[in-house]
Amino acid sequence: MGVYTLEQLQTMIAAYPGQWRPLVFTNGCFDLLHVGHVRYLKAARSLGQSLVVGINSDHSVKTIKPPQTGFPPRPIIDEHQRAEILASLKPVDGAIIFSETTAMPLIEALQPEIYAKGGDYTPSPLPEAPAVRAYGGQIELVKVEIPTSSTAIIQRILP
Repeated sequence: MGVYTLEQLQTMIAAYPGQWRPLVFTNGCFDLLHVGHVRYLKAARSLGQSLVVGINSDHSVKTIKPPQTGFPPRPIIDEHQRAEILASLKPVDGAIIFSETTAMPLIEALQPEIYAKGGDYTPSPLPEAPAVRAYGGQIELVKVEIPTSSTAIIQRILP
């Protein structure tokens, strides 16, 4: 359990497939960790033997979450702290920071049996869906138990 490079994850998974496979992979910004994230990660982990979480780098968060008037620039928490927090959670077996705007390169490299996303998504617009389907992986949408978001938290904090 820790923050890994792609090479480290590939080596560990290859050396100990029984501890890692079936592998569940998910990804996101995870800017301000909240109970919705925690419940989502628990549910995602229950889908397989292990859970790896891809965390958008600071640069990619700035690309996918452009500045909003009256909002502080995102991310609020830097990538290394977000990765360390996620890696310390019980359901998470490993975290990896990625700089692209999608997790497609990680998915293609790790080929998780299950790609999990929150139930607020649908498979068709997921940019990662074709990569998952290309190697025969499954896409699982995890029900959102508590609808919340980092953006909503920031809105409540701001005057």
